Amino acid sequence: RPEGARQSPGDRHGPPGLAMTGCHPQGGGVVVLACGNPSRGDDAVGPLLLGRLRRWLHTRDSPLPVTLIEAFQFQPEHALDLCGHRLALFIDAAASGPVPYEFSPVTPHRDASYSSHAMSPAAVLHAYVQTMGPSPPAAWLLKVRGERFGLGEPVSPAVMERLAAAEQWVRDLCLRPEIEYWRCRGPSTRSGTPS
Repeated sequence: RPEGARQSPGDRHGPPGLAMTGCHPQGGGVVVLACGNPSRGDDAVGPLLLGRLRRWLHTRDSPLPVTLIEAFQFQPEHALDLCGHRLALFIDAAASGPVPYEFSPVTPHRDASYSSHAMSPAAVLHAYVQTMGPSPPAAWLLKVRGERFGLGEPVSPAVMERLAAAEQWVRDLCLRPEIEYWRCRGPSTRSGTPS
């Protein structure tokens, strides 16, 4: 967590449990936040993709300014994890939508998930704005289409194939941590191979 965090008892703008924080964006770096439940079939795609990215980053000769964060679900506290980053990528599974995935920009928005502990990426960005003041990092959401989400089910073969396509897409983004480049990549529902 950022140093110098201060709680403001009188603050009524942020979601419950999120303290006011002094955040000073450094203008660089990428944060990748992936959520999912490995025990529920294709909902494991977020953690699986993050694991692949972690191994890839560890084998590179030159380091990249990328921070990886894994969670069961997006929560108010993830607004703090956005501090100091210029770009943010949220990754999650989707029960419907384009195949193999959908890549789209996210803007701050107070939706129905804002006051809960399972927030949408838009609500996380809104929490950042409400608690830290400055504009949040430019953010995108990568939703990988799943097929089955039952408790105890394995990841489907179809999603394992989509996972490979999504990994290549995210690698490309990490290699080009530039807002304009990310903008030109999406919104996209293409086959997963960056052009």
